[in-house]
Amino acid sequence: MEELISVVVPVYMVEKYLERCIRSITNQTYKNLEIILVDDGSKDKCPQICDQWAKKDKRIIVIHRENGGLSAARNSGIDIAKGEYLAFVDSDDFIAEDFIEALHCACKVTGSEIAQCRYEYVSGDVLTKSKEEITEPMEIFSGKEMIAGMSWKDGAYNVVAWNKLYKRSLFDKVSYPEGKIHEDEATTHKLFYQAEKVAFLYRFLYGYYTGGESITRNQFSKKRLDWEWAVRERISFLKDHGEKEILTPMYKIYMDGTIDLYYKSKEFLKEVEIEQDLLEKLKSMYQELKKHGNTPWKTSVGYRIFFLNPGLYKILVGRK
Repeated sequence: MEELISVVVPVYMVEKYLERCIRSITNQTYKNLEIILVDDGSKDKCPQICDQWAKKDKRIIVIHRENGGLSAARNSGIDIAKGEYLAFVDSDDFIAEDFIEALHCACKVTGSEIAQCRYEYVSGDVLTKSKEEITEPMEIFSGKEMIAGMSWKDGAYNVVAWNKLYKRSLFDKVSYPEGKIHEDEATTHKLFYQAEKVAFLYRFLYGYYTGGESITRNQFSKKRLDWEWAVRERISFLKDHGEKEILTPMYKIYMDGTIDLYYKSKEFLKEVEIEQDLLEKLKSMYQELKKHGNTPWKTSVGYRIFFLNPGLYKILVGRK
């Protein structure tokens, strides 16, 4: 008997794309699934679509709840999930037909607690890269190596929640921060930290839909400042656990990303209090970075220029 795998789908205002998402899950080559559709108070036709699919496929469970955001919806699904493994799919995205089978096989063959794949940016209904032949189809990392990998060129593969299959037990003491966006930035490292092994499949098995209504794809707003909080939380976690080797690139990710937020806040929000708050947080983090050491002199000089003259720094580094 195949192990039960739970797939949690937070649903909110995506009636144009929801059927495609659900269909991609019900058509998986791996059949023993528990598909949890969490209607997060959607005011379009999503609640009815969820209920209609539940009538057609007995593997589907529907939760209707008041709107609480993506993290709250995911947590609601996690709370009732009965599978040995757990996956997430955003409701305007879709997955290759062997997404679950490939990741589950990788976990079982390698003894990994997490398996992840690459994702493809898509604007239509087809994954064009899923059948590509990969020279090195899979690589095994430790959980700590995957955290360090968040600072790699393709580090987004490691950060996001939805291109992975997890042992359900990893969530026994971990939940997504409710009321926040960029929730995976504040959470995925905690899951990796528990894992001795992580399998990275280099296949493109997840379709990230670039035309969807995700909050992080929309125009800049105050909610985008949650990114700064999330990465600061990650740094605090690593400090508390004595992971000094991983910290240096995390400081740089924080500094560069928060500087971007500063410029965007200045352009779109035009609130002096927010700009000053970001500057103070940047200065505080820069002091930590200096104490930590191992920072290239050019990087340090650049940050000093930013604090002295943000406009000049923007010109020197070519930021738009």
